[in-house]
Amino acid sequence: MEVLGIDIGGSGVKAAPVDVTTGVLTRERVKLATPRPAALDAVSGTVRELVTAFVGAGPAGVTFPGVVTGGIIRSAANLEPDLIVLHCRALFSKATGLEVSLLNDADAAGIAEMRFGAGAGQQGTVLVLTFGTGIGSALFSQGVLVPNTELGHITIRGKDAEKRASGAARELQDLSWGKWAGRVDEYLEHLEALFSPDLFIIGGGVSRHADKFVPLLRHLRARIVAAGMHNEAGIVGAAMAAAQLSG
Repeated sequence: MEVLGIDIGGSGVKAAPVDVTTGVLTRERVKLATPRPAALDAVSGTVRELVTAFVGAGPAGVTFPGVVTGGIIRSAANLEPDLIVLHCRALFSKATGLEVSLLNDADAAGIAEMRFGAGAGQQGTVLVLTFGTGIGSALFSQGVLVPNTELGHITIRGKDAEKRASGAARELQDLSWGKWAGRVDEYLEHLEALFSPDLFIIGGGVSRHADKFVPLLRHLRARIVAAGMHNEAGIVGAAMAAAQLSG
């Protein structure tokens, strides 16, 4: 079954059709810049443009970098506040003419990783973390998702953790991999104290460079691995959610 996955991020919006039985993209993904300002009409227009690029790809799953409950956006730390408390699932459906599912972006990435990636077959407590414009989190207990954790916003040294340890923070502050790994290590120590996970899965764009920083994360009891699906996990998870909705 081919389903369209659309992954809205703080800097880019990515989309591709997905074979949800295998987790493989069936066509080359398309990426557009996230509109600035990321107001509702502009974001809806970008989603509609991506749907148009993949005519015939079936229903669509959309992710959003914030808390999503019942199709309503509850937070938007890295996008415009006018998106909050809007029934964006209905609005995206209207804009695209498709049945649409809507969920948190890190939750989508985690769902894909637990099915097809580094978390496949893992039991116990697993934390999937995506390092990009911000830090997304997806918490699983015995394979079951605890949605909308948004653990990138815990406070470390008086700041949101993602302001110090996101992929964007590494680039903006021109941090070496070693310096950045120290900040990530400190962040993971806080999460380990809170949740005692058996496994951390590190995703997002930085996962392609896992060899440069994962070996430097040394102060944790939990096992740490790079995401198997890298930056495509959000697209795949979005498509999986839409397939469930239409199934």
